[in-house]
Amino acid sequence: MSTQPDRRGRRRGAALTVGVLLAGATAAAGPATGATAAPAPPAPTRTATAAPPGCSAAYHIMQKLDGGATWRMCWRYSTDAGLTLDRVTYQPPGAAAPIRVLTSARLAQIHVPYDDGGAEYDDLTGAGFGWGLQNLKPAECPGGTLTTVKVPEVGQIKGLCTTTRARGHAYRMASDGGEKVYQAQAKDLLVYTVNKVGWYEYISEWRFSADGTIGANVGATGSLSPVDYNATDGRGWPLGKGAKDYATSHAHNVFWKLDFGLDGTTNDRIEQYDSAVTPPAAGGGGPTVKTQRTLVTKELAGDAKNMRWWRVVSGTGKNADGHARSYEIVPGHTDTHAGRGFSKHDVYFTQARACEQYASNNIGNCPANAGDSVDKWVNGETLTKPSVWVNIGFHHVARDEDQQPMPVHWQGFQLAPRDVTAMNPLTPPDLASENGQPDLGS
Repeated sequence: MSTQPDRRGRRRGAALTVGVLLAGATAAAGPATGATAAPAPPAPTRTATAAPPGCSAAYHIMQKLDGGATWRMCWRYSTDAGLTLDRVTYQPPGAAAPIRVLTSARLAQIHVPYDDGGAEYDDLTGAGFGWGLQNLKPAECPGGTLTTVKVPEVGQIKGLCTTTRARGHAYRMASDGGEKVYQAQAKDLLVYTVNKVGWYEYISEWRFSADGTIGANVGATGSLSPVDYNATDGRGWPLGKGAKDYATSHAHNVFWKLDFGLDGTTNDRIEQYDSAVTPPAAGGGGPTVKTQRTLVTKELAGDAKNMRWWRVVSGTGKNADGHARSYEIVPGHTDTHAGRGFSKHDVYFTQARACEQYASNNIGNCPANAGDSVDKWVNGETLTKPSVWVNIGFHHVARDEDQQPMPVHWQGFQLAPRDVTAMNPLTPPDLASENGQPDLGS
């Protein structure tokens, strides 16, 4: 926890509330404490059905999207991590059973260091993130349902939104002659909360698409800190009239923790792919590209590079073509912050440990010699049950438009299905036979 003066002026409560609850086990509302939560009435975006094992109907989300794909998951809430999604499954259209994708997914830290070195925050475990869950108005959850969450020492907060939202084309393909166009418009399932930490408000959003894609995003909004307008040393930006008030620049390093368990097992494997481009030979021809696969067998702190990507591969599941199911990690734009060891890298693959819960200022009760940040846990151990940590950073150099209130700035990543199904799961019936090399004229 930062030893700097508290500049999170509007955060809830103060040290007393945080200190009392952190002294014991993490307080949470979810399947383990279901009797104390107030379930919402049936939602338009939910279907009455049996909940997955381990969660009651009050903590179950199910949505069948246009095209027939169905997402199911459990939810719970922690005063440290905020919203956690468990047992996330995807059932493609026409499939007999759902496919397990994620065992657990949640935020793992929002690290906020200021450029002048005068303040540094771990918003999840050091600044009361979970207690800052906001009551949402119906207009903030258009077309969806708001669910009440019991937040310890705060009360009942109508703070969980589940809804659907149009995303435009799912696909478009015109026949060679142009006489027929195949196209479909799509909607996504959105699950999100808003948490207030100091003057910032964070929209923590999970987006689930009909084609099996998952998006994880955090939107920062609210207000710039009014006590950080003294950056006249080149570490800020002038806001307001003239050049008197300089808002101090700072970073938002957002971490997520993912435990996959593809197809319901825990023996997933990690693969890294790198492509190298060779210029054309002197005699002519075009440039060539060769892609190399590296099996990641040991814990890794990975850096995103041009034409590099990673995927999490199921240890057991295959699609109808006999190809191993996997999910590719697709980072969004990131500003990698090299100020701390844990924020220097874009992804971390660690052997899953119950105590390794937060990317920095970890409060998971690990042994003293284990370190309290994710970089300390990458120590060459063999990966048999990997946890995936994704770090997406944003260097916030303020602008006049950030006041007042501040427009939402999004940062995040996607999990893209790779061979989860044998074809596009939304393929129209009259193209269902075109698996492999397409027919000419199609």
